[in-house]
Amino acid sequence: MDEKNATAEEDAPQVEAETATDRLRIILGQERLDALARSRVLVLGLGGVGSNCVEALARGGVGELVLVDRDIVQPSNINRQAVAYHSTIGQPKTDVMERIVHDINPDCRVTTVHQFLSKENLVPTLEALPRPDYVVDAIDTISQKLIVAKWCQDTGLRLISSMGGANKLNPERLRFSTIEKTKSDPICKVMRKECRKRGIRGLQVLYSSEVPMPVTPRGADLPDGKRPEKGVTLGTMSYMPPIMGQMIAGRVICDLADLHNDLDVQAPIVAERRRGSR
Repeated sequence: MDEKNATAEEDAPQVEAETATDRLRIILGQERLDALARSRVLVLGLGGVGSNCVEALARGGVGELVLVDRDIVQPSNINRQAVAYHSTIGQPKTDVMERIVHDINPDCRVTTVHQFLSKENLVPTLEALPRPDYVVDAIDTISQKLIVAKWCQDTGLRLISSMGGANKLNPERLRFSTIEKTKSDPICKVMRKECRKRGIRGLQVLYSSEVPMPVTPRGADLPDGKRPEKGVTLGTMSYMPPIMGQMIAGRVICDLADLHNDLDVQAPIVAERRRGSR
């Protein structure tokens, strides 16, 4: 190499190697990124919502995840669950999810509990786990959801509970709310009533205000106004549970990092003031 080329190479700007957290650091800053790395999130249920939530939490820099689920991957899970591939059928969801998390972030600390959460063992199981900074309830069963909500209220833990996404099509109808302000969702209706009975107040939920489509197990339309019978397997669009999981992960990450887009909140106010001053 001649002297001229050697000098040009020395003068060229040095480009740092990219890391997995570069884009996060730009928007979060190092201090918030460090706070996320110190955070522990407990996720109950690794179905369509829970598994996609965990993936987003891992990609979002959360440093410790506690994952609870007793199911194995089934073929019917493939249309919506982050753990479900033909190659993972028959494997415990907790094992698959742990591998995915470590493939995303090898430094993430993962605790898995391959266990069914019953009404009898739920609280003892939760109390045996390390205290989380945030709890995500992605359980399907209402009785267990209520126990989790009461436990979090009694212990002062932050919680977001996922409501139903089955037989729904429109992700634009998804929203965060307290359980008292929900509407149009059958699970929310039961949860509102039972929360009042148990003294559970201000439960934070993600729900859809879309009225569920009435369909039979074979997919044929039911007569107007008739709903599926209890115990009937409901349909799920491929995108609804993943979007719900991503939305919950976003809320958890922003809360843990104390990150808020003040410009987005203030923009309508500023625009109104400008119109008023003309």
